[in-house]
Amino acid sequence: MTDADTQATPQGTDLTGRMLIAMPGMGDPRFAHAVVYLCAHSDEGAMGLIVNKPSGDVSMEMLLDQLQIESEIDLAGQQVHFGGPVEMGRGFVLHSPEYESVMTTLEVDARFHMTATLDVLEDIARGQGPAQRLMMLGYAGWGPGQLEAELAENGWLVCDATPDLVFRTDDDRKWEAALATLGVSAVALSSEGGRA
Repeated sequence: MTDADTQATPQGTDLTGRMLIAMPGMGDPRFAHAVVYLCAHSDEGAMGLIVNKPSGDVSMEMLLDQLQIESEIDLAGQQVHFGGPVEMGRGFVLHSPEYESVMTTLEVDARFHMTATLDVLEDIARGQGPAQRLMMLGYAGWGPGQLEAELAENGWLVCDATPDLVFRTDDDRKWEAALATLGVSAVALSSEGGRA
């Protein structure tokens, strides 16, 4: 049995720390070709961050400037990502595990932590933040049973998350790279989409 065979997730399976890959034909354009890292998943719902959609409107420099945080390091070219359509004014940093906020850092698993307090941005501005990180505005959220229903309707594939895929793969290649971890070709998937 391959990873692709196991993507159909049984009820009650905890997908925390795994990734969702949007199938072609995803009804919501905000999730078209999205790759979502799941920070939490339980019977009460799920919360994730889209890791491959940079915001064209906001850079890290602009965000820090707006928050009146003076940067001591060069952050030119560092993107802020669209993390999802829920609470788009709220920031989240998905990052490597060596960094922990004095306030609150959620340890998703041994390879990924998430911090959603201002002090992580202050530490990044001082050059003391996490070595690997993605800054997001907003998040993706699902109510009880909602994600399971979308999985049952083949709206998503599920793959393992790796720091390479999340932090080091170019945003415009993450969707295809995530599919490749399952042995699925984006070209074949697109050509099969929409057939009755």
